[in-house]
Amino acid sequence: MFFEGFTLTHVPVPGGTIRLRYGGSGPPLLLLHGNPQTHAMWHLVAPALAKRFTVICPDLRGYGFSLKPPATSDSAPYAKIEMAKDMMAVMDHFGFNQFLLAGHDRGARLSHRIALDNPDRVLKLAILDIIPTIEHFERADMDFALGYYHWFWFAQPHPFPEWMIDQAPEKWWRRHTNHDPALPDVFAPEALEDYFAAVRQPDMVRGMCEDYRAAAGIDMKHDRATRAAGIKVRCPMLVLWGTKGMIGKWYDALAIWREYCSEDVIGGPVQSGHYIPEEAPVELLAWFDRFF
Repeated sequence: MFFEGFTLTHVPVPGGTIRLRYGGSGPPLLLLHGNPQTHAMWHLVAPALAKRFTVICPDLRGYGFSLKPPATSDSAPYAKIEMAKDMMAVMDHFGFNQFLLAGHDRGARLSHRIALDNPDRVLKLAILDIIPTIEHFERADMDFALGYYHWFWFAQPHPFPEWMIDQAPEKWWRRHTNHDPALPDVFAPEALEDYFAAVRQPDMVRGMCEDYRAAAGIDMKHDRATRAAGIKVRCPMLVLWGTKGMIGKWYDALAIWREYCSEDVIGGPVQSGHYIPEEAPVELLAWFDRFF
């Protein structure tokens, strides 16, 4: 069953609503998805986690079927500081002052900012398949530019990248996720249906690009200011990456994250590509079970 036992709803936040699923009972655990997906990416792990936790899986601002502010010259509505406020409003809605937090890809970048800005609320933080955004940009070389080319393409001025993606959104989605039609699909049909329904919306494509424009602009200003002030994550961290991906190949992820966290940082590789929750749910659940 797809998210068996979970409730699908929309929660009001300043400026709009956040679509999410929630279920289970116990300590609250907020799961944030990556690009170009929706909260559906957690469908293999959320029901198992719901046996021990109250699990909340939202669509991020700009993605899926959550609020999507218009494009602006500075992409400020998509700054991670602003996106973090949505998640705080969601947790307030459910009455959770403190919670556990896990994020993948873009959701992990947002999770990092949430933990920095809300040290008294985030009890533990799990980061999947990233290093800090500022480290990516400051360490950028030819390998990064070619491997993460979409960071620079999506960040081009509105509406150029959106126009190109909107010509064939489903084909773009397949190519972006490196799906090989000759191999078994790592994405479940129910999840794919949600991903495709989302990417068919021009507003979602715009929101996605605004997220990346913010990352290359206003987020960098905020990240540099935070680092200069000596502000670090103040809760234990779990850092995981896929063995078939680029994080473990290019970076010492644990060493980098230890520079951004004042508490214990543990973790290691997972036998998967980038999409860890869908490619290696059993291994991921084992890590989460030990950490959370």
